[in-house]
Amino acid sequence: MKVAKNIMRSAMLSTISVASLGLGTVAYAQDQAPAEDEAENPYEEEIIVTATKREQTLQDVPVAVSVTTAAAIERAQVRDLKDLQTLVPSLRVSQLQSSASTDFIIRGFGNGSNNVGIEGSVGVFIDGVYRSRSASAISDLPNLQRVEVLRGPQSTLFGKNASAGVISIVTSEPKYEFGGSAEISYGNYNAIVAKADVTGPITDQIAFSLAGGINKRDGYATNLTDGSKTSERNRWFGRAQLLIEPSDSVKFRIIGDYDKIDENCCYVGNIFDGPTGNAIRAVGGRINSNGIFSYSEFQNFASENKITNGGVSMQADFDIGAMKLTSITAYRESRAKTNADSDFTSADLIGQNRGNVGIKTKTQELRLTSDFDGPFNFLIGGYYFDEDITNQQALTLGRDFRNYADLLSRNPATPTVPGAYVALEPTIRFLAGLPAATPTTQFGAAGQGRFEDWDYKNKAYSIFGTADFEITEGLTLTGGFNYTKDKKNVASNTTSTDVFSRIDLVQVGVAAGVPATLAANPTFNPFLGLRALQFQTPFLNFPNAVETGRTRDGKLTYSARLAWEATDNLNFYVSYGTGFKATSWNISFDSRPFVADFIAGSPAQVPAPATSPIRTAGLALPNLTSGTRYALPEEATVKEIGLKAKWQRVAFNLTLFDQSIKNFQGNSFIGTGFVLTNAGKQSTKGIEFDATVNPVDALQLRTSFTYLDPKYDSYVASAFGDLSGLTPAGIPKLSATWGATYTAEVGGGTELIFSTDYYYQSKTTINDNPVYRIYKREVSDLSASATLRLENGLQFSLWGRNLTGAKYLTTIFPSVVQSGSVSGYPNQPRTYGVSAKFKF
Repeated sequence: MKVAKNIMRSAMLSTISVASLGLGTVAYAQDQAPAEDEAENPYEEEIIVTATKREQTLQDVPVAVSVTTAAAIERAQVRDLKDLQTLVPSLRVSQLQSSASTDFIIRGFGNGSNNVGIEGSVGVFIDGVYRSRSASAISDLPNLQRVEVLRGPQSTLFGKNASAGVISIVTSEPKYEFGGSAEISYGNYNAIVAKADVTGPITDQIAFSLAGGINKRDGYATNLTDGSKTSERNRWFGRAQLLIEPSDSVKFRIIGDYDKIDENCCYVGNIFDGPTGNAIRAVGGRINSNGIFSYSEFQNFASENKITNGGVSMQADFDIGAMKLTSITAYRESRAKTNADSDFTSADLIGQNRGNVGIKTKTQELRLTSDFDGPFNFLIGGYYFDEDITNQQALTLGRDFRNYADLLSRNPATPTVPGAYVALEPTIRFLAGLPAATPTTQFGAAGQGRFEDWDYKNKAYSIFGTADFEITEGLTLTGGFNYTKDKKNVASNTTSTDVFSRIDLVQVGVAAGVPATLAANPTFNPFLGLRALQFQTPFLNFPNAVETGRTRDGKLTYSARLAWEATDNLNFYVSYGTGFKATSWNISFDSRPFVADFIAGSPAQVPAPATSPIRTAGLALPNLTSGTRYALPEEATVKEIGLKAKWQRVAFNLTLFDQSIKNFQGNSFIGTGFVLTNAGKQSTKGIEFDATVNPVDALQLRTSFTYLDPKYDSYVASAFGDLSGLTPAGIPKLSATWGATYTAEVGGGTELIFSTDYYYQSKTTINDNPVYRIYKREVSDLSASATLRLENGLQFSLWGRNLTGAKYLTTIFPSVVQSGSVSGYPNQPRTYGVSAKFKF
């Protein structure tokens, strides 16, 4: 009840604040501004969206959707999807350790980075084509028409993985009138963004468009080891389109695109220099202790991020009387090659952390939409998805790891005496039955490590549809459904050459004379104190005699909505919906057999480990532990009440919602790897509000906010213990934007446009680990621009982002192989620059 009262109170206050801004309203999203080619009186224009796969005005579409136009994106100097969150408070985008690792989160729900086996709970679609992984969805945004952010489960309209929401990017079609634009921008850090596009007719029935651009910038962080820069930008793209209309009832749109990223990314700073810091310095390494906001670090080699994306698609539309048949066919390829000094120090602890991921995706959507004059209309469709992924990873020990591990294993009382890792190596090898060490086989030798080779195949199909029935004038009942069938086959070929990680220290203890009944107890078996250094243990590959490497999921989801057009200015709706995301596989070295298949323990201990299928089949390996191979499917539900209001100069939208996901798929980093688990249930209650006010033609005021009350209703088996009842980390209670645009007529068709946007996130914890809940994030980001637009198509702009120079943490995590230390990612510092654009 308390939450409901807070929500209602916020709703009332927000409505009062809008009323105080001016009289009368317009139907714009919170980030809508007049586009460059709009009519003289922009407030009479309607925003057309396709959130329900029908063309409707933003005012009429009865769903929770935010629309950001190309003009708004240009005004705010949004470079890619990561910047878009400053305009859409319900959206959060986090970039992690590489250019290919990005999380998209809506209303506090989202995942998908750091493991290619995990598809995002937020689906990303570009011109109707699904981008299954973040590496294929982060490229620059060319020829934009708008970006629609649909909040809440969207499974009944989108065929694949939309349990938390959808980001739908819509680009401009080719035009039959010759035209185009060219733009160049220069900013601090030697940032250069250049884009150009051209469109025009080939014949009366065929039009084309071509676009291309580059996005380059020096790094804003410094590697103190050699003075090189990191967190740079080095990207380019090309895109070609054909629009073929052989008749008034047939249209084909063909798109081909290719983009490439080759950059040193991403800066990681030290937040807390823990007890391992002295050992790193003792082997000659350096750490920029507690210096995350100095934007400087020590690394012994530069990171590598080479990503290519490309594909072709064709949308075919056939008007068949009062119905339209639409087909969208696409083929895409994505490849990401990465390498990083993952210990983020100048010591060579982790030698290499290489990745080579290849993704090939084929999709086909077919849908039939009616446009009858009567009270009944429908949409029925089918979707097919076929994806192959190859994933090769390698993590090797560096030349300093052996000495580092020895220092960690020393007795604090006698710090000059070699530690057990080195001093006891001959004894341990003898007791374990290993031959004498050589330079390449000694414990912790450089080049030892884990080498992974994964093959992942996913085929899925779905049937979906909606039906609208107008009960009476202005009152419409809508029902929707989706049935999805998802099949995944996964195979691993992974090896570990880490000699020490293969040794059964319980067996060593027994061989040294520790009673077998006590050998599994660290109090009586001193060798077990070295277990923390065994983080690359032998890997049980699958499929095997026990584990099939297959999952088969199927789910029917549905939605119901009642929409009421109360007046020409007021629309109300109430809805209930469900969503689904299929099983996600842990395609990494951290994948482990389920407890049902294997009970861990040493065969040398007494009593012996309980019988389990893997042990019975003779597949048990030294130091094999149990965990998860995959996370169960997500099942989402949402209840919403919405209001959309539009008058001449003011518009506002209000949504109250209660959303939850059962079996939410969480992927948590614990310092030496990731743990993939299911939360029993995660829920969020909240309110979303956005408004635009135009007190006079020249001035637009806009505001929006999202209030969230998230909770882990049940999360017993998280990587950090039982989190049930706690607030999920990284989800602010309040996210808000305020903005204004003023357009002054200078004379002779020349305009001077001033615009500013302020983005705020309330203070929140950053990591679910209870140890790290002392670290908070609060976001305060101001951007602004001034543009001189001439009648001849030329325009010149000054712009800036994060103008106040705010500094805050975006993500934190335990430092790699440095127990007790904390690392993290800071926000991007202040950026500013000038740009020139010519439209013809």
